[in-house]
Amino acid sequence: MDETEPEVVISIRRLRNQFGSQVVHENLDLDIYRGEILGVVGGSGTGKSVLLRTIVGLNLLAAGSVTVLGDNILNERHQPNDDAEARWGVMFQDGALFSSLTVRENVEVPMRTVEGLDPDIRRALADLKISMVGLPYLAGDKYPSELSGGMRKRAGLARALALDPQIVFLDEPTAGLDPIGAAEFDLLIRGLSRALGLTVFLVTHDLDTLHAVCDRIAVLAERRVLVTGTMQEMLSVDHPWVHEYFNGPRARAALETKETTTGPIRN
Repeated sequence: MDETEPEVVISIRRLRNQFGSQVVHENLDLDIYRGEILGVVGGSGTGKSVLLRTIVGLNLLAAGSVTVLGDNILNERHQPNDDAEARWGVMFQDGALFSSLTVRENVEVPMRTVEGLDPDIRRALADLKISMVGLPYLAGDKYPSELSGGMRKRAGLARALALDPQIVFLDEPTAGLDPIGAAEFDLLIRGLSRALGLTVFLVTHDLDTLHAVCDRIAVLAERRVLVTGTMQEMLSVDHPWVHEYFNGPRARAALETKETTTGPIRN
């Protein structure tokens, strides 16, 4: 049996996020392992999206450190180094596409930072990413306003994959989707993660997504990561919010759906 310790690709230590007098996170520690899909959950106001934005340098942390692939990604101004940004891709809620650009042009945006990349090659690579996320070829010529919500999310994911990142951050990827669309997107995330060897940091409130996609879960509460573990481990955590979230009626319905399709959850 292989007992090798998993490789930590993101390490967060003693993180504090603060806005004025409001402290969102205090002494927050978290490790994310190579190749895993980590689901981040928590009640309203616990700073799930704030944590994501802090890791990628869009939010100025008040204290602590963020290390990615062994390198401290923040310079003296607490902004991400340019080489660090090339290691990840980010999909924000609803895709966050540029409305004046076509899908293909949106996917090409990160590629424009690569010096000397031929425009024809850039276009071909964009079309490849569009195909990878399950969009039809003709979607590349459409504007975001011409797409359904699910298609916009897929286009946002294609843009996040534009530079072949090692790590992908997803902020509520299935929010607003109907159950069928959400399930299809879950399968897409899982499939791409396994096929490309991606590490995925996934902020969600969707219990079905947690069951279908995530290898491990991190619960934000009391200004920190309260607990991490598998779905099975979450079921036995002795904390009021965690117990209600993972053992409530919606959680039981999601569990029944999971067991119907894959069999009972086991350690």
